[in-house]
Amino acid sequence: MVAKFLPRVIRLVQLGLAIACCAALQQTVLASPFGEGVFGADVPFGGATSLSIALGGNVSFSLTPSGANFTGTGSHTITVTSTDVVGYKLYVYSTAGTTMANGSDTIPASSNTSPGPLAVNSWGYNTDGSSNFVGMTTVPAVIKTATGPFKSGDNTTVTYGVLTDIAKSSGAYTATVTYIGVGLTD
Repeated sequence: MVAKFLPRVIRLVQLGLAIACCAALQQTVLASPFGEGVFGADVPFGGATSLSIALGGNVSFSLTPSGANFTGTGSHTITVTSTDVVGYKLYVYSTAGTTMANGSDTIPASSNTSPGPLAVNSWGYNTDGSSNFVGMTTVPAVIKTATGPFKSGDNTTVTYGVLTDIAKSSGAYTATVTYIGVGLTD
């Protein structure tokens, strides 16, 4: 009986998931008005400031057995560099839909609107490295608000997780995720 299930388990352990990520290119943002922001900050005054995003690469992970299911996590770091003294907001969303796809096989995004455990056959993300995840949306969601200039960069680690059952087809499931950085005005 064990030998009968062994080939299926080995095939599913090889299931790989990849998250492709897009980033906003460097863009000019307006400087803060006089009297606002951080006094003495070493950033441009009275002109345009800068904001850029750098990704730590695509996220890829393999699944490992967890009882009757398979689970996997992977993370990367988003670095926002900004000379804006007020700060920025970092958003995440999926423009092409929230389902990971491998041909016609799919894994939908978690229905979690606040951090929680993943349901079987779903995926999500978090910024605290925990085992609780939020489902991806098609509308930009704020994942970080930071105050002050970050001339040397400000890092945010985003962890993605997936939970599938043993019946899920093997293969590479992908989804496209977009990050947006927006300078704060006050």
